Amino acid sequence: MLQHFSEQEDMVTVIYEIADTVRGHDPDTEKEKSDTERRAGEQHTGGDTACSRCCRLTAVCVVLLLCVLLLAAITVLWIKFYILNIEHTQLQTSYNNLTKERDQLQSNQLQSSYNNLTIERDQLQSSYNNLTIERDQLQSSYNLTKERDQLQKERDGYQKTLCDLYKWRCFSFNSSFYVMSNESKSWEESRKDCMDKGADLLIINSKEEQEFIGKQLVRHETWIGLSDREKEGEWKWVDGTPLTTAFWNGGEPNDKGGEDCVVIYASSSSTWNDSHCSKKFPWICEKPQ
Repeated sequence: MLQHFSEQEDMVTVIYEIADTVRGHDPDTEKEKSDTERRAGEQHTGGDTACSRCCRLTAVCVVLLLCVLLLAAITVLWIKFYILNIEHTQLQTSYNNLTKERDQLQSNQLQSSYNNLTIERDQLQSSYNNLTIERDQLQSSYNLTKERDQLQKERDGYQKTLCDLYKWRCFSFNSSFYVMSNESKSWEESRKDCMDKGADLLIINSKEEQEFIGKQLVRHETWIGLSDREKEGEWKWVDGTPLTTAFWNGGEPNDKGGEDCVVIYASSSSTWNDSHCSKKFPWICEKPQ
């Protein structure tokens, strides 16, 4: 603002210099000339004084007009400068606001990208953890499978050794392992021998198993794990389950003389017959594999 006032003072000075130029010289020279002309006029005539006054009045009018024009120009320039300054301030404010909005948008976009990446990272971490758990479970299952196979191999070897040692006849069907004795004992003694080996007397659960066992028999009669010793007529297997599917021979069971234990015949039909539990027959042990 001080600079603007300084510029105005310089302009006023210029205006006065222009006025002096129009008049032809500075005020002191004009005064001297005026005095000389007055004296000359007094000596010659009085008509030149009126003309000189007219010229001076004209010069003053011109100067005043120039001052008015210059003041108007300065006013217009000042108004334009003021308007431009306001527009500049507004533009600067708008620029600052746009800059802030741009920075805010960039910050929001970066934050959104960061959040999305964080979510993806957590999802990947969760998937990795799940896969790790599944891998460990599969590894555990694989190890258990290997252990089971190893135990089955050891069991089979033990069973084969046992069968070879006692010269028993051994065979398998579905998920069961069978041992057929080569001597004869009572039903109770036969069961005790099976239990000492970790097994029990044979339980027949289906027609297919009945036919398979019939093909393995070499003796005429062989003990199986079926009896009604607890209650007459209620036939149960050694595991406590009741009899549901029977393969009795014709006319059997007849409980002749207190027959409470069951043998299987070595015949094409491989039927059953009740017999005295104290009789001595071969037996078949069964052990689930």
